[in-house]
Amino acid sequence: MRKLKQIVILLIVCVLCISCSRLPSISYNPWKVVNLQTDATFSDVAFTSDSRHGWLVGTKNALFETTDGGDTWQDRKLDLGDEKVSFNAVSFNGQEGWITGKPAILLHTEDGGKNWSRIPLSDKLPGAPDGIIALGPKTAEMVTDLGAIYRTTNGGRTWQALVEGAVGVARTIERSSDGKYVAVSARGNFYSTWAPGDSEWKPYNRNSSRRLQRMGYSEDGRLWLIARGGQLQFSNPDATSLDDENAWDEVIYPEPGTSWGLLDITNRTPEELWVAGGSGNLLVSFDGGKTWQKDREVESVPTNFYKIDFINSDQGFILGQDGIVLKYTPKAEAA
Repeated sequence: MRKLKQIVILLIVCVLCISCSRLPSISYNPWKVVNLQTDATFSDVAFTSDSRHGWLVGTKNALFETTDGGDTWQDRKLDLGDEKVSFNAVSFNGQEGWITGKPAILLHTEDGGKNWSRIPLSDKLPGAPDGIIALGPKTAEMVTDLGAIYRTTNGGRTWQALVEGAVGVARTIERSSDGKYVAVSARGNFYSTWAPGDSEWKPYNRNSSRRLQRMGYSEDGRLWLIARGGQLQFSNPDATSLDDENAWDEVIYPEPGTSWGLLDITNRTPEELWVAGGSGNLLVSFDGGKTWQKDREVESVPTNFYKIDFINSDQGFILGQDGIVLKYTPKAEAA
């Protein structure tokens, strides 16, 4: 009887939570569910110069390749012996690509992924690789989970340190298209920024009582933040410093009255914003964040949506756990 009461209470709570959401539903669902045969959690996706040829990485040595634009993916195995690796980033420039992971691992290809070679990393590397971006022929920039930033111009044979010291253990570190970084501290108490030419990271206190979940850069160069409790905020482009009182615009609650955690946000176009979160929650704004709609057709997908990545305005992916990926399908195709 006690167990039955607990079940009833949980059902009531779920109903109440659902009823709290008064957002209008999106008029169509542009996301196609792709369920891969793995229990890995995916972390990153990237494509070669061929928009149909891409790579997907994640935990448990997960490495998948697509040759049809992401409709289907094939599991690719690398000879890592008994080593268990969580791949956290993949990046391509043309046919040259890089993959990072933990424990510390760096992979490199020059032929679109037909062959991957392992690049040795120093035992003195501060932290483990947390991200990498391919910048040009034999040129890449790598950041560790302690905020050490390095660049190579010779295919990974040598690396130049771009920042003195490290930022400390970071929850997330994101890079802008013009080379700036923002790192959220492990507990979400503060954040730090670095720009090309800076010798050190610059720390800043968070601007509310809510702990920071994630930060990054929008398409127009502004900073964005996700805080606990479903809170979004964008930096004020007119502010001269992040220490200013007016450094941040007003707080946005895309779905007021709910407790869903938000995990990532990205632009598809300058005005179209997608926000992903836990328990299959997916929201969109077509006016730069002023109003929001909910994609209720993906609520039943049994996963948390950890990352949204648009390769271009017509090609995007949402990465989840237990082998689930959502592929963006333009409206004309969805119809």
